[in-house]
Amino acid sequence: MSIAYTTATGRRKSSVAQVRVRPGTGTFLVNKREVAEYFPGAEWLRTAEAPLLAVDKRKAFDVHVSVNGGGLTGQAGAISLGIARALVEIDVEAHKAVMRQGGMLTRDSRMKERKKYGRRGARRSFQFSKR
Repeated sequence: MSIAYTTATGRRKSSVAQVRVRPGTGTFLVNKREVAEYFPGAEWLRTAEAPLLAVDKRKAFDVHVSVNGGGLTGQAGAISLGIARALVEIDVEAHKAVMRQGGMLTRDSRMKERKKYGRRGARRSFQFSKR
């Protein structure tokens, strides 16, 4: 018995999510835990589920996610991008326009700026004393 998964990768900040989507009953697991248990806040949950809700298929697909790196906001964004890419791969005509319109297929390229030498942080300098 082979299970036909569609896989996709989503990234945001320093988080990477490996997403597997298949037709099913609506199971949504993140790192082998239920999505509502993994994300305690409603905003993170809404962000992670956004692509499924956009196409009204929340209960039509089983989603299994392996995510690591970053914090909960970055992980929720990475999961959202991964699910959107997987849904487009499943049915391009039906899902791509909806995902594009919702801005769910765009990779958020904002990253943490590196610390520079001679400074306290990325931009913060040490205190300057004229005298």
